Amino acid sequence: MGRYIIEFGLGLDFHGQDVNKAAQKAVKDAISKSCLCGLSEVLQLKDLDQEVIIHVTVAVSRPSEVDVLEIAKCLPIGKVTVRAIQGGMTMPGLYLPRFGDDDDSIEVAVVAIEVEIQKTI
Repeated sequence: MGRYIIEFGLGLDFHGQDVNKAAQKAVKDAISKSCLCGLSEVLQLKDLDQEVIIHVTVAVSRPSEVDVLEIAKCLPIGKVTVRAIQGGMTMPGLYLPRFGDDDDSIEVAVVAIEVEIQKTI
């Protein structure tokens, strides 16, 4: 059937400069803005884990550090794929070593989540 919805999210790690924490927050931000009740009520899907495919694209400053398996765990349903790309942003913040900081930067992640339906109606 193709794509059903695209949602975007933003996540930040203020201390620790962790791209994964920022990416997880971005995914949670995106999915917190959507209720996909139409999947069962309109499309009559019975098995959301088999009939829903979720593509996550996460943009961070250091994509090679993204743990795609950990990011995928943030999604409650579907067959999930995660792709990390160069993007996001770092901004100067506050350097507090007791909070786990390596420097004063804030890591910003942006995520796009595409929900695809794999069912013929």
